[in-house]
Amino acid sequence: MPRATASGHHHRSQTVDQRRAAYVLKPRNAHWLLIPTGLAAGRPDALEPDPERQRGPTDMELAMHDHWEHFEHGADVGVRGFGLTKATAFEQAALALVAVITDPSRVAIKQTVSIACEAADDELLLAAWLNAVVFEMAVRRMLFGRFHVELLDGRLQATAAGEATSIERHEPAVEVKGATYTTLRVARTGDGGWMAQTVVDV
Repeated sequence: MPRATASGHHHRSQTVDQRRAAYVLKPRNAHWLLIPTGLAAGRPDALEPDPERQRGPTDMELAMHDHWEHFEHGADVGVRGFGLTKATAFEQAALALVAVITDPSRVAIKQTVSIACEAADDELLLAAWLNAVVFEMAVRRMLFGRFHVELLDGRLQATAAGEATSIERHEPAVEVKGATYTTLRVARTGDGGWMAQTVVDV
């Protein structure tokens, strides 16, 4: 059975523990070391603010961390999203779902659709979110290429953007029937980010 690409991004980076007291970042073997700026001046009790770090993570840091991938699971396909935040991991998992059907980069952003759902925990919310995406694409005969997700107390508010499905341009490989509860998981990753995964029925 033909399938889309196996990964949306192969590069990952360690994330920075964002604290109100600024730190200097120094790379070491593809990891980030947090060094309080005051220590370098011999004043561990009075950390100097570093203006560069007060801005938060850069666009490049975010882009390197946020990605999706597929994993094998019998006749079905596993989808997994990674993000600096839980909401971004949900967005990436949705892109992984779309990538089972077509390359998301082929989908033009012409129309937006609002999606809302809620559930008792993060795992059930992920399944509800992905099934809502499948439902909206089916009834609207659309494909989505971009998602924006906001999470608050078991509720999800999202915007999905895309266009009408084109057999010629999108060359859909399979039809995704829905998200399952198999391998369903939402958890922190070792580098401080988030991972959201499940298996979709095709």
